[in-house]
Amino acid sequence: MFAQRQMFFARLAANLRAPAVRQTVQRRFASTPANESGKNAFVREREAVKQHAAETTELWRKISLYGIPPALALAGYNAYTLYNEHWEHWSHLPPLEERTEYPYQNIRTRNYPWGDGDKTLFWNESVNYHNRDKVT
Repeated sequence: MFAQRQMFFARLAANLRAPAVRQTVQRRFASTPANESGKNAFVREREAVKQHAAETTELWRKISLYGIPPALALAGYNAYTLYNEHWEHWSHLPPLEERTEYPYQNIRTRNYPWGDGDKTLFWNESVNYHNRDKVT
């Protein structure tokens, strides 16, 4: 046990003599002289960073609270207006059953595995129409 303890302290002493540790210990007690305000350059820089962070945080808080809600309201109003215009346009078109069905529309090489096999997964009855028996 004594030999293990002796080896531990030998390694510890060797590590303390290593250049990185020795420089760190030596630098700890050395400091730069203070200027007239009593603060060194590092402290002044850290205070400037903290002040900048506080100002930036306040700016983004104001943008988030006072800028984003009006922008979302305007975007929502625009989307609502465009949606209503779109469906107003659809109301002027002929009924789905009377529209021309071209050969390249609704091509079916085999039935889908769901429903009646004729409707796609994203089928919408108010927009899509397909008459299997209709010949163009």
